[in-house]
Amino acid sequence: MRIIKKLFGGSEKNKKKNRSLINWVPLTSKEQLKEIEELSTKKTVAIFKHSTRCGISNVVIKRFESSFDASLKNFSIYYLDLLKFREVSDEIAHKFGVIHQSPQLIILKNKEVTAHASHYDINEIDLKKN
Repeated sequence: MRIIKKLFGGSEKNKKKNRSLINWVPLTSKEQLKEIEELSTKKTVAIFKHSTRCGISNVVIKRFESSFDASLKNFSIYYLDLLKFREVSDEIAHKFGVIHQSPQLIILKNKEVTAHASHYDINEIDLKKN
């Protein structure tokens, strides 16, 4: 039984270790983009576009989550599941002038894109400076 728990993550210690400090906000509709734009006038906002079937996307999101520290816990980060909401991704590209890629991180401040990156370059964006 212990072997099964170890293999399949049954340990409470492992579950706590894997918890993210990111308070992901699901991005599921084009209408939310207005909300995001308005929020960006008060604070920096990020959109993380993720493909749940892409190996690179899975590695990048794990690295992104593990690099997130407590000083960023109030940072608003919207999570877009590209497979479920591709039309939202298309609208992001149109509205903010950033060509669609996956995975992708887009940073907004005062209704403008201040930074964006895709694939492994996502982890090069310093959220503390944005």
